[in-house]
Amino acid sequence: MIRKLIRQMLAAQTLAALTVSLCLLIDNIMIGRFLGVDAIAAYGLANPILMLTGAIGSLLAAGVQVVCSKSLGSGSREETNRGYSSAIALMLGISLPLTVLVFLLRGPLASAMGAGNEGELYRETRDYLGGFVLGAPASMGALVLVPFLQMAGKSGLLIAAVLGMTAADVAFDLLSIHVFHAGMFGMGLASSLSYYVAVLTALGYFLSKKCVFSFSPKLVSAAKIRELVKGGVPTVFTMASSVVFVFLMNRILLGLGSSEAVAAFSVLTTIGNAGNCISTGIGGVSLTLSGILFNEEDRNGLKELVRRLSGYAVILGAAVGVLLAVFAPALVQIFIPEENARNVQELTALGLRLFALGLIPCAFVNVLKNLYQGCGRIRLTEIISVLECAVMPAAAAFLLSRIWGVTGAWLYFAAGEALTVLCAVLYVWKRNGAPTLAAEPFLLLRGNFGVKPENLLETDIRSLEDVMKAAKAAEDFCRRNGQSERMCSHIALCIEEMAGNTVIHGFGKDGKNHLSVRVQHSGNRWVLRFRDDCSAFDPVSYVPAGGVGENLGIRLVTAMADDIRYTYSLNLNNLTILLTAS
Repeated sequence: MIRKLIRQMLAAQTLAALTVSLCLLIDNIMIGRFLGVDAIAAYGLANPILMLTGAIGSLLAAGVQVVCSKSLGSGSREETNRGYSSAIALMLGISLPLTVLVFLLRGPLASAMGAGNEGELYRETRDYLGGFVLGAPASMGALVLVPFLQMAGKSGLLIAAVLGMTAADVAFDLLSIHVFHAGMFGMGLASSLSYYVAVLTALGYFLSKKCVFSFSPKLVSAAKIRELVKGGVPTVFTMASSVVFVFLMNRILLGLGSSEAVAAFSVLTTIGNAGNCISTGIGGVSLTLSGILFNEEDRNGLKELVRRLSGYAVILGAAVGVLLAVFAPALVQIFIPEENARNVQELTALGLRLFALGLIPCAFVNVLKNLYQGCGRIRLTEIISVLECAVMPAAAAFLLSRIWGVTGAWLYFAAGEALTVLCAVLYVWKRNGAPTLAAEPFLLLRGNFGVKPENLLETDIRSLEDVMKAAKAAEDFCRRNGQSERMCSHIALCIEEMAGNTVIHGFGKDGKNHLSVRVQHSGNRWVLRFRDDCSAFDPVSYVPAGGVGENLGIRLVTAMADDIRYTYSLNLNNLTILLTAS
């Protein structure tokens, strides 16, 4: 089940990561082709402010993934809706004042970024900031809504929103350049408008009766807002560290020569960040699933998650790295087509090829730091984020640029990521007491984490025959744990009815559906968890809708249970049944 879920989520998470960089990628292409190298340099100087707005949106998105994955793992729909309502309210409460503040201070901010106090570079940096920040509510809103779309299983709608945003950005950019001649302000405004297109595309679902989340001002709470912020703080460390690094890198490059190196760095990071979306996607899967599995104390699931994501890190990182290295000159010419900018083209192509060397270690870092964030090891995640995004790349760029100039500075990404991986591996080896590449030591779980093997029964079901085998195995499992015949028969009946209904009414004829059953024993408390990839079906709400003589099996299970919880997330039905032995 985890293997299939990772494959399904990885494409959606990678696509979601593209929503952050896609408009910036398009803007950079348009700026380079129509406004020139100086305009690209202005865009590069504005980048730290753009990244700051993205950092706030990413904080909220990561907070949603951490907080709501826990509530989904525990089967609490009310807590999930409380997180949804609080996230929306917090996003609006931050983005609207920020928009006004940055727009009013766009001139001083341009100067602070190194654009000077007058001249073309200053005006273009100021103007782009002014146009872009008008879309802050939409860009932050898009980031917050993405994890909820994924939890609701609406990957198709997510794709539609991204495609609509992309088409809108291209159209608005061309109108700004060829019709309104609005310069850099128009380019920033085009991005803003395209973010609003993406949000409006998604709002149709969130405002419909089919939406699995419910917004209510009454559910907004200060406690939940604090929980969201706490859950997203490690992501802020990542983004804030990146902002600091871009600022420092611009200063290093300006010290080495001219604005040509800054322009090359702007294009390099834009292309590189788009290619690095595979790392961000892997990290998003790690964060969401680790939160759910950690809340369920599923040690085996966490080990499988790390192993499989590490494999994807190598395969996808190598594949994208080869593509970037081979097609670097062609990619650069899309952004910088002028013949008189040959030096900038060569600088950028070289930088892109060296950047590609860091994709595999970067993906590994994203697996680990997001795993630790999902498992509640916030301080460790923060330390890794600062090392990865600021300390290591800045130190590498500064020291290596003193030896090889701009070429040395271009090694910032590969060297920074490799050093961060080395630090993480050495830390785990020290904690483990010996070198190892096994998955479990990297989880850094406490010794008593999870259910003891003798208190846990897990099985996968693909047919009605498997249902009967699982029910018999659960009955024998209960007897081995000293339970009464009455409790043994109750648990077997729960599996027969709930798993049997899923196979009969939910499984398709193609045989591709999966159902996993987990039986957990702790003292006199029994927890049964059913998870399947069939169409959404809530037995808790379905039973009252039927007649007195209908759905007898489900009604019987509901009557036996102390508590029964249902959630639909990540295209999965999740049903948890709690029983107490008398």
